[in-house]
Amino acid sequence: MKIKKDDTVKVMSGNYKDRGKVGKVLKVYPDQNKIIVEGVNIIKRHTKPNQKNPQGGIVEKEAPIHVSKVMYYSTKFNVTTRVGYKFLEDGSKVRYCKNPECQGEIIN
Repeated sequence: MKIKKDDTVKVMSGNYKDRGKVGKVLKVYPDQNKIIVEGVNIIKRHTKPNQKNPQGGIVEKEAPIHVSKVMYYSTKFNVTTRVGYKFLEDGSKVRYCKNPECQGEIIN
């Protein structure tokens, strides 16, 4: 999977209210090809009172979305781009932006 935790992504397809939103990846589930993005795919969960939440009630939280619905978002150039891998001269493997506007920017 080419999307990692703490990447910035943009939702490209899916629910009409979430399409076009930009957010940070909070958690990655590589075995299911799903990610949790901050502020995207909010669900309401009815919870009983417990030690964490003594009052109970309705709790809003992010639900996972499929990784194919998002694209990496370059905050430096403000564009979405595909992610590729390449090896540097010292032998290390790095991710880079494939969009020509990013000029092959190295990610992380």
